[in-house]
Amino acid sequence: MFLDENFVLKNDIAKQLYHGYAKDQPIIDYHCHLDPKEIYENQPFRNITEAWLAGDHYKWRLMRANGVPETLITGDGSDYDKFAAWAETIELCIGNPLYIWTNLELKRIFGIEALLAKENAAIIWEKANQKLTEKDYTPRQLIKKMNVSVICTTDDPVDDLLYHQQLKNESFAIYPTFRPDRALNIHLPEYTDYLQKLSEVSHISIQTYPQLITALANRVAYFHRHGCRLSDHSLAQLADSRYDQERNTAIFAKKMAGDPLSSEEIMAYQSGLLVELMKLYADHEWTAQLHLSATRNNSGLLMTHVGPDSGGDAMGDGRLEKGVSRLFDQLQCQGKLPKTILYSLNPKDYVSLTALMGCFQEEIQGKLQLGSAWWFNDTYSGMRHQLTTLAEGGILGNFVGMLTDSRSFLSYPRHEYFRRILCQVISEWVEDGQLPEDLPYLGEIVEKIAYQNAKNYFHFGQ
Repeated sequence: MFLDENFVLKNDIAKQLYHGYAKDQPIIDYHCHLDPKEIYENQPFRNITEAWLAGDHYKWRLMRANGVPETLITGDGSDYDKFAAWAETIELCIGNPLYIWTNLELKRIFGIEALLAKENAAIIWEKANQKLTEKDYTPRQLIKKMNVSVICTTDDPVDDLLYHQQLKNESFAIYPTFRPDRALNIHLPEYTDYLQKLSEVSHISIQTYPQLITALANRVAYFHRHGCRLSDHSLAQLADSRYDQERNTAIFAKKMAGDPLSSEEIMAYQSGLLVELMKLYADHEWTAQLHLSATRNNSGLLMTHVGPDSGGDAMGDGRLEKGVSRLFDQLQCQGKLPKTILYSLNPKDYVSLTALMGCFQEEIQGKLQLGSAWWFNDTYSGMRHQLTTLAEGGILGNFVGMLTDSRSFLSYPRHEYFRRILCQVISEWVEDGQLPEDLPYLGEIVEKIAYQNAKNYFHFGQ
């Protein structure tokens, strides 16, 4: 039955795997977009709209698709009216993961059993808001309530990481993630202004490309001292050509002179600077995360009136394999290939990326990872597809598992949904005669994917 103790779990094997091995594992959320300042300040939420809808472009997209006016999405409508508009939208979204997540979060976090719909929006609004006045519903208490042991935020190289330092004695660990997108986005008009900020925090004057690399190395070392063990990049695709440092130096000089750059030069520059950064990550034994194939800000209207990360992004359909191959080959030949997690927003890339990673695996269990089903793939069928592809083309038992990729403190039940799907997929292989019915053996693999692999892979606190 819907969201009962065995939802998604269709047989006894799946039930035993989930309840006996997956359910109570701590959560390592190694990629999210929570604000460390909000975690530190630990202010109560004014209401569930602030906690649930603010900044959540997953929900915004569905509301627009349901004809909700922008004033009730990102505009100046009242918080209650925005919540009611979401309630009216979600009851139509059967089959969408947000239908599951919405009602699962109400149940697990607020103890609300009723399904959110237009007719009971006012009642649920009152119940949830009453809970949010209690001391156990501040950001930090919600993190603890959901059994989260590690959070990795997403942080720019110029960030001072002040709030990470002030949270170092919390019961959960919070670490920064190095996200240098603005250092790579040479095509943007504000690029030189950003370099000035980077110069100030690194105390290195950036007038040339080698000086930029030195400044970034300075910030990598600073992040490392503050517990950072991951980087993250968002790139539509990578250049097919090999990295030429002299060319990147010339492209950088051209930008600094105010001359326009071609699309080919922009891609070559970004891919080349990524090579330099990946070397730094290897030196520090970090894990690089590459989020590929997202097309950004497709709607000019949304970008103009709301801004980025507002629901105007979509799935790219270009080829990734050759660019990733060139990147890995250059780094491996120099002994500088770091641990890397590859995420593609287009599931067509899962098979080719899994096959490609097998060419470069070395020394470390699961050194190169096919990242969890991301964004538009973060669905029942999408997660099954990612798990099956990884199992058939690699080693599922080395997988570092799920993450939220969320801006909301209420998103942690997504880990539960993933764990249920994982246990169900494995149980089906048992029923098909493709795996032995050996619960201790399979349970150990489930525990690893749910928690232990991530704990061992990222070396947090070391």
